[in-house]
Amino acid sequence: MASSSILLLAFLYLWYCWGAYGEYMKYKDPKVAVEARVEDLLARMTMAEKIGQMTQLDRAVTTPRIVKDQLIGSILSGGGSVPAPQATPEEWMDMVDSYQKAALATRLGIPIIYGIDAVHGHNNIYKATIFPHNVGLGATRDPELVQRIGAATALEVRGTGIQYVFAPCVAVCRDPRWGRCYESYSEDPKVVESMTTIILGLQGEVPDADRGRPYVKDSKHVAATAKHYVGDGGTTHGINENNTVIDWHGLLNIHMPPYFAGVVKGVSSIMVSYSSINGEKMHANRKLVTDYLKKVLKFRGFVISDWQGIDRITNPPDSNYSYSVYAGIHAGIDMIMVPFNYSAFQGDLTYQVNQNIIPHNRIEDAVRRILRVKVTMGLFEQPYGDRSLIDEVGSQKHRDLAREAVRKSLVLLKNGRDPNQPFLPLPKNAKRILVTGTHANNLGYQCGGWTITWQGEGGNSNLTAGTTILDGILNAVDLDTEVVFIENPDADSLKSNDYINYAIVVVGEPPYAETAGDSNNLTILEPGPSTITNVCSAVRCVVVVISGRPVVLTPYLSMVDALVAAWLPGTEGQGIADVLFGDYGFTGKLPRTWFKSVDQLPMNVGDKHYDPLFPFGFGLTTEPATLN
Repeated sequence: MASSSILLLAFLYLWYCWGAYGEYMKYKDPKVAVEARVEDLLARMTMAEKIGQMTQLDRAVTTPRIVKDQLIGSILSGGGSVPAPQATPEEWMDMVDSYQKAALATRLGIPIIYGIDAVHGHNNIYKATIFPHNVGLGATRDPELVQRIGAATALEVRGTGIQYVFAPCVAVCRDPRWGRCYESYSEDPKVVESMTTIILGLQGEVPDADRGRPYVKDSKHVAATAKHYVGDGGTTHGINENNTVIDWHGLLNIHMPPYFAGVVKGVSSIMVSYSSINGEKMHANRKLVTDYLKKVLKFRGFVISDWQGIDRITNPPDSNYSYSVYAGIHAGIDMIMVPFNYSAFQGDLTYQVNQNIIPHNRIEDAVRRILRVKVTMGLFEQPYGDRSLIDEVGSQKHRDLAREAVRKSLVLLKNGRDPNQPFLPLPKNAKRILVTGTHANNLGYQCGGWTITWQGEGGNSNLTAGTTILDGILNAVDLDTEVVFIENPDADSLKSNDYINYAIVVVGEPPYAETAGDSNNLTILEPGPSTITNVCSAVRCVVVVISGRPVVLTPYLSMVDALVAAWLPGTEGQGIADVLFGDYGFTGKLPRTWFKSVDQLPMNVGDKHYDPLFPFGFGLTTEPATLN
């Protein structure tokens, strides 16, 4: 019986490698070296097949028929682009597999690579684990924790049949007015560079022999993307897609280190930024994409555009599409996130290649890089989703990890009006406590942008599965402790509860993503300020701030007993209660300078005129409570 099985496997192996017509297909043979497989496949491809590999479409406009007929190499889900509302992991995997089946039915059977934004967990997926956003992870100063989060995220992504993520964001945000600042680990490039360990979690620990090459360990890991190359966190006034004015020395020392670290760690792709460097659009910047990234840093994965990124090369966008195609491909972008009008892109690119406007060797370079990643990650051998990984999505072990990350991300900014009388940790056995604020019982606010949808689900307390901060408090206190929840108390409601021992006030920003989140005032969402004033003038209080960046706190600092920066913690609000009540101590350190006034911005550690409310690296510590 065993010998028969071995013979059957050998026959299937030979049939696969030799193909339907009895010709040996070296590129299908996993025993052959990666580069030899890539060159063998590249030599067999028509120009239409090559341009198809360079095309990435959103699933909203893609059918299996389009994949097969247009020879599409990649598909993505943009923020909120889902197969169905609250789709299950099985539905996601069925969808991805249907596209894969169509790709494998083409002449050469080149598998697609399916991409998705998994920027703080598998954040588009209903009931997935949502980790703290990057700014909170930067506060942990724990690269090993971040690597574990990457590994957990990879498993959840693979549990839906997807193999490729547009993460991590390694921007060095130098101005919190930028609406993507929470996607940055820190204003300090050294902190951001240290957090590129998430790439090792997503892709697997790269062996020494493979350092500097794109590397994905196995089918329990995913191809990662370092983004947005380069300087997106340094734009003038923090305006999204704006211009970064900087000299070469500053660019190399502030914004480039995380990309070099990513290349060394084998990151599979790098996404180009919408923004400009000294007036030149990054999507058209050959000097930085080809000459520096590819030639100097020796990046061997593929470069991908951002969403409709080449369209934005011209002003107004899409005003000269043929030029945009030329400029983007000439700059060195290998895969174009179209994501809708594939016929215009493929038609323009085909014309320009046929007319020798874009040389054949530029197309060869692009496709070689894309195929290198596909072969390296084993897509030819395991193109379909692994159903055994479905239960990884939202698993308890991942939620426990997210809860740990929340605990370690919290930064204690104030603890007591008297240094000798700390207010935290809070006693669990108080007779009656008040929990209040817009953000105390709302998963949408707690998770922030890039959760289920692109801009996040503001006001939606039931957007996915998780534990709100109120839930965490209720779980933490003694059974005899009465917890009163009033979202927005007025003076009369406080008077009717005049024997409250203390209050926990949870306020902050609404969810947002780029552009919509750009802000010049950086204030706490109303009625948050009123809640702080009303409650903290009547009862002892701790204020927990839910935000993607430092916000204006100066007016409230004197009236609160304790102050906690909780960032955007994700689905596991229990982690906040763990530390407030002393099961664990506060350990987080500010990843960003906390300003006194927005008039001081931009202000970063090391600046000549540095006068913060709380400096970079600040964070009070507490020990776990022995008796509570």
